[in-house]
Amino acid sequence: MTVEETCREVGVSRSGFYRHWHRRGPSAEETELRDRLQQLALQQRTYGYRRIAALLRREGRLVNHKRVLRLLREDNLLALRKKRFISTTDGRHTWRVWPNLARFIQPQGPNRQWVADITYLRLRGEFCYLAVVLDVWSRRVVGWALSNDLTANLTLDALRAALSERRPQPGWIHHSDRGTQYACGDYVALLEQHGAQISMSRPGNPYDNAFCESFIGKLKHEQWDGRRYQNLAEVRADLSRMLDDVYKQERLHSALGYLSPAEFERINANPAPSASANLSLVSLSH
Repeated sequence: MTVEETCREVGVSRSGFYRHWHRRGPSAEETELRDRLQQLALQQRTYGYRRIAALLRREGRLVNHKRVLRLLREDNLLALRKKRFISTTDGRHTWRVWPNLARFIQPQGPNRQWVADITYLRLRGEFCYLAVVLDVWSRRVVGWALSNDLTANLTLDALRAALSERRPQPGWIHHSDRGTQYACGDYVALLEQHGAQISMSRPGNPYDNAFCESFIGKLKHEQWDGRRYQNLAEVRADLSRMLDDVYKQERLHSALGYLSPAEFERINANPAPSASANLSLVSLSH
């Protein structure tokens, strides 16, 4: 039976059938396209949606710039253009944008400087999003959260998980990009409640959050194979194993003297002085 005959049998229009079908989940073609879009957007950080659409067409894909714009906007991957004049706010939202403090700090103990970021994870039939919080000193993942939605609740859940495991002393630094999920009122309020100094990357500068960028790259290259997972429920338990067991206990870091994060913390487990020591360093930047 054809689609037209099926629609006539159940009393719905063919256009209504296709609208419903597209809402139920991405096709294999769209999932593959979104994955390629993610790769191009990260490789060509200064490219807008029209140039990325041109790259896709050069690869032989039949896609127009409007569809590329929609998918990039949904995945929060639109490139930020450099302004002619310096701006103190991010044009995509009205929340306060904080100065970059992290580049002045070399943490000498745990819970002095945390960095946070979000990445997408491709599954067999859909995408999900991972928010992580890392301790720069030991490269340990101190909090993470997983969701189908790219909202502030995702980053809040990751931060709450980190704060429940660790109790940083007042004066610690939290560094992230300028995204809405990190600049919104609820996230900032939680940071201030726990005595954090808030730091954000400069616009269009991925190196300002290099620790998280490096971690995400290693996770995807060494551990992640989304083809094994159909949906979010299948991911969660295995991701916990990857982050809490494999990465924390087994993954060796050259910057840590080829120790794992857990080994580095055990060997260097001297009582950490108050993070207020960061204040004197940060004050030099003002």
